Amino acid sequence: MEDYRRIADTIAADITAGRLRPGDRLPPQRRFARDHRIAESTAARVYRELTRRGLVVGEVGRGTFVRAAAPVPGPPLAEPAAARIDLELNYPLVTSQDAQLARGLTPLLRPDVLGPALRPCAATGTPAARAAAAALLTCPGWDPDPDRVLFAGNGRQGIAAALAALVPPGGRLGVESLTYPVIKAIAARLGITPVPLPLDEHGLRPDGVTDACRTTPLHAVYLQPTLHNPLGLTMAPARRAELAATLTRLNLTAVEDRIWSFLTDGPPPLAAFAPDHTVLIDSLSKRLAPGLTAGLILAPPALTDRLTSALRSGAWTATGFALQAATRWITDGTAAVIGQAKRDDAAARQRIAARALTGFTVHADPHAYYCWWRLPDPWRAETFVAAAARRGIAITPAAAFAVGRPAAPGAVRLGLASPPPGTLDHALTTLAAIAHGTPEDTVAE
Repeated sequence: MEDYRRIADTIAADITAGRLRPGDRLPPQRRFARDHRIAESTAARVYRELTRRGLVVGEVGRGTFVRAAAPVPGPPLAEPAAARIDLELNYPLVTSQDAQLARGLTPLLRPDVLGPALRPCAATGTPAARAAAAALLTCPGWDPDPDRVLFAGNGRQGIAAALAALVPPGGRLGVESLTYPVIKAIAARLGITPVPLPLDEHGLRPDGVTDACRTTPLHAVYLQPTLHNPLGLTMAPARRAELAATLTRLNLTAVEDRIWSFLTDGPPPLAAFAPDHTVLIDSLSKRLAPGLTAGLILAPPALTDRLTSALRSGAWTATGFALQAATRWITDGTAAVIGQAKRDDAAARQRIAARALTGFTVHADPHAYYCWWRLPDPWRAETFVAAAARRGIAITPAAAFAVGRPAAPGAVRLGLASPPPGTLDHALTTLAAIAHGTPEDTVAE
């Protein structure tokens, strides 16, 4: 065996045994050559071999570092699923983002910066964080006030705090009849009753909100006007204005979920049409990464104290380190670059889905990371989910999104973000083949 490979094997053994740990820096190649009594050209070949094996990574201007171990297979934010291909969990990650995010974290590791970042953080964050968050939320036709921004640990916690502040235990929360499933779980924990509100092809119907308030008033409404999950609908400006007028007339507050809105150039948020009757929630989990995130809340001034109290009492405030990181990623342009990469990625995945599911009734926005598939007869959602699971593919039935007593439609949601594109294509092609058959065909396999 060539000398450089034998030396590389020795370093690889040190990494496997833990003598060299993830993040440890290897010496400069000149010193490595001197320590091992080899030529500098041989040392360079050793480093290239270690890089080829995926054991180290070189960073320009910094050196060569032991790479972290490969991630354990399975979804990172849920109980591990038996399915080999996960079209349930939907956290987009693009190839380049780890290196981009790492650059923003490096300045935080200086002791003079890290110390303040590790101290307790108020719901109002810092002036710099509020300014960065407001800049991130700004869109054509809307320029939010930084002084109205509050921070939660993530988007879910922001939603929970908003509902806790607006709806008392036993109170009624209006929600779209098909909605983000976590809302049902949050409502159950807070003792809130979800009331289904009708949807049409334009989104939530304002007359449905009015009708729901006729007998017993609602305390608040939760909705997703932009890239509705799971339907992919985006509410037009005229519908937003009509809904804003309804909220004002009923003196009702809406909790607007904007977490997926970064994927599209949609109209201004509902908060721009009804600023005194809307609590806007956004997050960095989908924009950047779920492991180090922050929830962004834009609140009407009259609700700031109630929301701040709910964030504190629920232990839902953001950490100082996460806010410092988020502020850097926003202000240095990293968030914008990664956001654009994910927009491109989502569009590419939608094209894969469109090709694989040609001929079926699929509702999807071309910018979204999910699609809503109305299954052909004789398939029912639960039967199709079971058939997919037998082929190693996890998907979500309509019942997970449905609120209220009416039977859920015969549909499934396909999350497109998690698998590599080639794996996604294979999974969707497999699902199409299943749908072309019958439940009896899959039982007989």
